Amino acid sequence: MTSRFPDAFLWGGAVAANQVEGAWQEGGKGLSTSDLQPKGIFGARVERAGDDFGIKDTAIDFYHRFPEDIKLFAEMGFTVLRTSIAWTRIFPQGDEAQPNEEGLAFYDRLFDEMAKYNITPLVTLSHYEMPYGLIHKYGGWGNRITIDCFERYARAVFTRFQHKVKLWLTFNEINMSLHAPFTGVGLPEESDQQAIYQAIHHQLVASGRAVQACHEIVKDGKIGNMLLGALLYPLSCRPADVLETLQQNREWLFFGDVQVRGAYPAYMKRFFADRGITVTITDEDKRDLRNTVDYISFSYYMTGCVTTNEEENQKAQGNILSMVPNPHLASSEWGWQIDPEGLRILLNILYDRYQKPLFIVENGLGAKDVVEADGSINDDYRIQYLNDHLVQVREAIEDGVEVMGYTCWGPIDLVSASKAEFSKRYGFIHVDRDDAGNGTLERSRKKSFFWYQDVIRSQGAALK
Repeated sequence: MTSRFPDAFLWGGAVAANQVEGAWQEGGKGLSTSDLQPKGIFGARVERAGDDFGIKDTAIDFYHRFPEDIKLFAEMGFTVLRTSIAWTRIFPQGDEAQPNEEGLAFYDRLFDEMAKYNITPLVTLSHYEMPYGLIHKYGGWGNRITIDCFERYARAVFTRFQHKVKLWLTFNEINMSLHAPFTGVGLPEESDQQAIYQAIHHQLVASGRAVQACHEIVKDGKIGNMLLGALLYPLSCRPADVLETLQQNREWLFFGDVQVRGAYPAYMKRFFADRGITVTITDEDKRDLRNTVDYISFSYYMTGCVTTNEEENQKAQGNILSMVPNPHLASSEWGWQIDPEGLRILLNILYDRYQKPLFIVENGLGAKDVVEADGSINDDYRIQYLNDHLVQVREAIEDGVEVMGYTCWGPIDLVSASKAEFSKRYGFIHVDRDDAGNGTLERSRKKSFFWYQDVIRSQGAALK
């Protein structure tokens, strides 16, 4: 087995506009769903007024400091950076006829800065934020009007950046709408499954339209989807547990099946019938869905277990996504189970299922870092986590899986999505800010910075 990754393999990191940019009211930006969740995805929705404090309002001030950060990414050797465009910087209310020039100009500057260092942009169209105007006026993705608004937005950015951005993604962790409907599809958290799946359908149609628009406008571009890789194992070999695991894995694989195969899979007919769900699908919708993605991207943080034992399920309530823990795995400080081999398993499952290139666009360890007296941060736990996962990526490539690249989550400390914390850090680069918003925002290199630099320089040969 070779110790090096393929020469074309892309190395880098991933961030999201709402977790790094800040400048929430600058440049003509409108109010987004993220702005209404200052406590994170799983926090309560609030009404924002004036200058009420939210940690994401400034975040790490990437909006003003991105040249410094891009330079640091280049120093590590990045060949790709995944980021997102804030929809509300381009269409502040979501339904305008023309895009906001100031927002477009900001991303021009960002992509130009990346080009200086030969860093390829990988851009997500919608990463856990959408214009609140579309929710307030139309009911978010529950209304078909939002499909047209998203297509207008996608066509605007494809047209503007067609010569600067060749790799695109539609919706970040599109299956997360099942767990956080306000963040995912702009619906109230208490919405029933009928409403959520109809909104999800509209989003899937919009994804198909974006794929078509990208293929029309960005002639040499490629566009993929993005799944939350929620791989589940049966807790036991009892057939009932195995069957339940199959069905629960299908609940998130369904999104990939539609976006890659171009139609609803057969198993969803029974899924909807058993739950009394009726999704309105027009003939035009079916045509739009046939515009399938060029590659599959996904996040991978943890795995979980499934059982039909109700006592075990009750114990799991309140865990992240209420997953039953695996007794054979250790957990992070935040209770996320650490399973490097699961990444190899998932890569093989997805490649067997879809036979299309895969891109790991999020993987990382959230942890509490300690700044030593001399300013150093010895994050060996992060190095170990990432090393072990990348070794399994290399194994999957040896298995025959086509992997385009790897962008670790949070190459620079950022605001966590789930609870809007700074204490949960992912980065190779430390940012001086705490959960209360105190700090200088000064950047500094952690021990893992130099480790990742070496991994990239050696094309993966430095992994142990």
